[in-house]
Amino acid sequence: MSHQATDAQVDAVVERVKEIGLRPELSLGEDRAVIGVIGGNAYAYREAFSHLPAIQEIVQITKPFKLASREFQPRDTVINVGGVMIGGDEPVVMAGPCSVENEAMLMETAKFVAAQGARILRGGAFKPRTSPYSFQGLGEEGLKMMAAAREATGLRVISEVVTPADVELLTRYVDILQVGTRNMQNYALLQEVGRSGKPVMLKRGMSSTIEEWLLAAEYILSQGNRDVMLCERGIRTFETATRFTLDLNSVPLVRELSHLPIVVDPSQGTGKWSLVRPMSLAAVAAGAQALIVEVHPNPDEALSDGSQSLDFEMFRRLMQDLKRQVAAGSGLPA
Repeated sequence: MSHQATDAQVDAVVERVKEIGLRPELSLGEDRAVIGVIGGNAYAYREAFSHLPAIQEIVQITKPFKLASREFQPRDTVINVGGVMIGGDEPVVMAGPCSVENEAMLMETAKFVAAQGARILRGGAFKPRTSPYSFQGLGEEGLKMMAAAREATGLRVISEVVTPADVELLTRYVDILQVGTRNMQNYALLQEVGRSGKPVMLKRGMSSTIEEWLLAAEYILSQGNRDVMLCERGIRTFETATRFTLDLNSVPLVRELSHLPIVVDPSQGTGKWSLVRPMSLAAVAAGAQALIVEVHPNPDEALSDGSQSLDFEMFRRLMQDLKRQVAAGSGLPA
């Protein structure tokens, strides 16, 4: 729509799109409105509404992912999670244990990471593990502990949802729903979190292409949920020296292709605590808008992923280095 388009003119186009039998998706920016027209061969219907006033141009979105593309929304999406802005100029740090093990450990960790500048507490209550004999999480009791830590510290909380049936349960306790790598193409789950009304962090599948990742995000967006962030967490390659290969190419590339915020998980991406700090700094330099890292007071005693968890002193050092890096302006310009 043109810069001068009135609300009535925008509404007229939206109604015409509906009359044709297509689905409108409205994106309101500071300077103009963009109306996405969704449906089979939608571009072929352009003459049906091109005569309406205040339409500046009609553009065919060529990417298979429509709502996630910069063709649909040129400006960056910024997600407001209880006052924490993800996708803005300052990178946001999410930190906490891989798994919620007990209330004392979680509260100790939450207070420490909050004091160091983290804004969001991470912790798994439902843990899909490779082995059925590994610790699977505390379930709803773990979620209650996360909520209690939020009350005590002011941190927002993020936790993984594993099945569509659990979405409603998690929405009672958490601020961000995490979809893990093994569920990136669980389309029933993607649609359910899309209807949840909660921000969603979608992790890249360990063997997925960037296009497949963005198409998975499209499932969430297509349900009306605009608060979607993408998380690069490493992919499987022939390399065995690290748990996965952290694909930092994806950070600037996704920012070219999509308006959605991008998060990097250097803990999962490397599997080695010694690599978390340098890869965190590299991720922010590449343009990551948030980090999610695993922190545990005693990593050697952790019930899951202790080898990739930072202890308190290492997390303190990471946050100090990150603050200096941001102050120096060494992140990738938008």
